[in-house]
Amino acid sequence: MSLFAGRDYRHLFAAQVVALFGTGLATVALALLAYDLAGERAGAVLGTALVIKMLAYVVIAPLAGAYADRLPRRGFLAVLDVVRAAVVLALPFVTEIWQVYLLIFVLQSASAAFTPTFQAVLPDILPDEKQYTRALSASSLASSMETLLSPVLAAALLSVMSFHWLFSGTTAGFLASALLVLTTRVPRAKPTARTAVLDRVAAGARIFLATPRLRAVLALDLAVAGAGAVVMVNTVNYVHDVLGFADAEVALLLAANGVGTIVVALALPRVLDRLAERTVMTTGALALCAGLAGALGLSLVDGGWAAALAVWALLGAGAGLVLTPVGRVLRRSTAEADRPAIFAAQFSLSHACWLLSYPIAGWGVTAFGFTAGWAALGVLTAGGTIAAVVLWPRRDPEVLTHVHYDVPADDDHIADAVRTADGGWRHAHAFTIDGRHRRWPGGVPVSA
Repeated sequence: MSLFAGRDYRHLFAAQVVALFGTGLATVALALLAYDLAGERAGAVLGTALVIKMLAYVVIAPLAGAYADRLPRRGFLAVLDVVRAAVVLALPFVTEIWQVYLLIFVLQSASAAFTPTFQAVLPDILPDEKQYTRALSASSLASSMETLLSPVLAAALLSVMSFHWLFSGTTAGFLASALLVLTTRVPRAKPTARTAVLDRVAAGARIFLATPRLRAVLALDLAVAGAGAVVMVNTVNYVHDVLGFADAEVALLLAANGVGTIVVALALPRVLDRLAERTVMTTGALALCAGLAGALGLSLVDGGWAAALAVWALLGAGAGLVLTPVGRVLRRSTAEADRPAIFAAQFSLSHACWLLSYPIAGWGVTAFGFTAGWAALGVLTAGGTIAAVVLWPRRDPEVLTHVHYDVPADDDHIADAVRTADGGWRHAHAFTIDGRHRRWPGGVPVSA
């Protein structure tokens, strides 16, 4: 409870919760809107809408991260919430599929700027690592509760009203989020030393590609995308066309996915006090592989409703194990001034992985069936899992010994360094890629 004693975090968390619940209602409503407009081709329509969403995330997030340190973040976040509320309010009135695509692009462009900026604020208001870890778990728990409860709420509402009214819940959530953000003291970001536009935009990606554990995180993002596309894109068609159930069962199967994640979110704070992030996250990736194997089995043999609930729950648990610790890994892999850039890079690069999985789940399953489509997604998930295990060193200390060359002897950074025989300066500290450290230590100098 001490985590919520601080007013600023309490308000930000509340803003996240209300926006999440609104988004959860819209997720169910969007799937049903696609089915209403396209029938059996709903998977293809939803897949296209989600590809548009990913394109917005991949392009807009790095731009937002590059300039987040130059904007008043509180006002910026509130404006983005209002934009999202306005767009969602228009969705119930669309009559053509292209209108859905246009509104989704605008909506997700705002989300692409909002989410990484919001994520980068948390480490600034919670400098203590244990509190930050618990905040990450609380955020995961909130997401899980939304996944669990908003479909249940949607199922209840769908029994008495048209799904078009669900969009109004999203609008209310975004507006409430904007008000809560405005009542929070959000510190300005620490300015980065980078001035060139391209350098600022690409900084996060460069840090990712130069840091071994972050390359592994990117591989795990691919595993999550491969498994998650089954849930996000194919649930509505699987329930309607294979199981033969109605809209309420769509919401319940999505809720089962949330149950898996919520169990993980409740357990992870204590688990992460004892186990390394690598162990937890690779275990989650293996759970995703098992869940996709189960889904593939359901496509071959009718396992029934109970089996589907179990598989969707396992997929949710695996995603929670992978995604909840990511913030901790990003935080210890980056200097404070680079946090907006690295959170934006994670947001952008992870969603680039969904650009691979969403077309397979949408167009591939529509054209070739569940078995072929889910087998292809299984290849993505297994490949990401194997790559993560290989890329992430088992021994991954925070403090690393490294050598600098061509650094002035009076530079404060090497005040504690020892001169080497070849003219370099050797010292050790908590290592991150930045302006002074452009390569990971490993027989190669970190600066030239």
